[in-house]
Amino acid sequence: MAINQQMTAREWAMLLTLSVLWGGSYFYVGVAVTALPPFTIVFLRVFIAAMALLCVLAVMGQRLPLGREAHLAFLGMGLLNNVIPMTLIVWAQGAIPSGLASILNATTPLFTVLVLHLFSSDEKANVPKVAGVLIGFSGVALMIGIDFLTGAGERVLPQLACLGASVSYAFSG
Repeated sequence: MAINQQMTAREWAMLLTLSVLWGGSYFYVGVAVTALPPFTIVFLRVFIAAMALLCVLAVMGQRLPLGREAHLAFLGMGLLNNVIPMTLIVWAQGAIPSGLASILNATTPLFTVLVLHLFSSDEKANVPKVAGVLIGFSGVALMIGIDFLTGAGERVLPQLACLGASVSYAFSG
């Protein structure tokens, strides 16, 4: 299969939709933590997503795979890619602004490069990979704005929780 050299209008629309949904979740979590406990927010997010995915499977005429291996994979991915990071981020957003939480979550590629370097034989870190990740992180920080970093040294535990979420996402990959 050939790789597209240019993105189509459909691909741009999908990327924009994903950006709005993914990026907007930090704003909505920031609003929700003022009214709901963190575990309730995480449960509702995962439950609604699971129901939506089950509906998509039903419409496509497919079923979830059964068996011990599949369920172990679901458990591992569910913990590393949903329960742990979402709980840490939602809890942290009770104490830090959503912009700062999203900047800290943008460190996921940094941790992914490190995790892959340590635990894989074919994805070793090199200067271009690390430079690219650092440039990308700088771009995210600039887009969100430097004002969110004011007081970045305060409330260290919630910030560490966001970094822990990024590490969990890195391991889930």
